[in-house]
Amino acid sequence: MRLLRLGPVGAERPCVAADDGTVYDLSPVTADIDGAFLAGDGIQRARAALADGSLSAVDDPGDGTGLRVGAPIARPGAVFCIGQNYAAHAAESGSAPPEVPIIFFKHPNTVVGPYDDVLVPRGSEKTDWEVELGVVLGRPARYLDTVEEALACVAGYVVSNDVSERAFQLEDSGGQWSKGKCCETFNPLGPWLVPAADVGDPQALRLRSWVNGRPRQDSSTADMVFGVGELILHLSRYLTLDPGDLVNTGTPEGVALSGRFPYLRAGDELELEIERLGRQRQRLK
Repeated sequence: MRLLRLGPVGAERPCVAADDGTVYDLSPVTADIDGAFLAGDGIQRARAALADGSLSAVDDPGDGTGLRVGAPIARPGAVFCIGQNYAAHAAESGSAPPEVPIIFFKHPNTVVGPYDDVLVPRGSEKTDWEVELGVVLGRPARYLDTVEEALACVAGYVVSNDVSERAFQLEDSGGQWSKGKCCETFNPLGPWLVPAADVGDPQALRLRSWVNGRPRQDSSTADMVFGVGELILHLSRYLTLDPGDLVNTGTPEGVALSGRFPYLRAGDELELEIERLGRQRQRLK
């Protein structure tokens, strides 16, 4: 089962895709795919509605030829990000792997659909891509004690692109990274939210990216320095994560910051994919 949102910006309707690919209107179950839906056993209610045949099929399944595909969750209350969480990426950034998770934030209004345009910021010379496993919370995470408790707070997983402007992030930052992370359109998300139960082990997913059809990143979430459960557990000791919040868990090597590839320019096309979670595509404008 896969959850998605179809329609114009600000008017997306909730949908669910069955295992055979048929997309159904989820409006009888919920007004949106958001924190309230996830916290209120929404995934189980969606499964039940699929099973009992009470949902109507959507004529346009959001295949890119008609209805716009929005981000699979309504705007999250918070977007937490983990820096340098793959050892090889830390090395290409000129750093040793972190001993504790590095945490920074993106503004929630950076979240856009998986096929929406990414806008190169005014004055940017170093816009970069980052394919990441996105984790969506389904219940509050506060002062957790075990990795098992942390994983039980996860509603599902998404493909996330933590677009970055490296000069803003590193040269103009004043020591904080968020200046280079919060430009508009800087977090394409989706196409689907896949429930955790349907994903299996989050540390066994292949993730890849391409720029203009040329391979850039190709790695596995097995290579994370800190796994999903460890990250949620760690975060819960310093803040409360709410249902619907998004955690971007870091990117593997193969970004422009490495010096091996050019930075992005208007007209470039990005593609990002994570095993079992789908593929997204953006045009740089």
